[in-house]
Amino acid sequence: MCGYPAAYYCIEHFSETDFTEDLKSIEIPMLFIHGNDDQIVPIADAAELAVKLVKDGELKVYDGAPHGLCTTLKDEISKNILTFAQGPVLASV
Repeated sequence: MCGYPAAYYCIEHFSETDFTEDLKSIEIPMLFIHGNDDQIVPIADAAELAVKLVKDGELKVYDGAPHGLCTTLKDEISKNILTFAQGPVLASV
């Protein structure tokens, strides 16, 4: 929840900022989570592109999940994040 001006300006910045070089520079494994029924940020325009730019990126797609999947599927997502974090990331530390 936020005020209308903040929501409006946020949309402008996240939709018009090119993060390509930032994503290419990431040197650690990264988990992208995205619902394939996201009507606000379509998966083809976001996570499917971003995961290709990160050297060790992994995309976890939640079938039928909406934009607010961290709320609607919080238990499943928490489990998947913990599983990812316990993988090669912790083994290399």
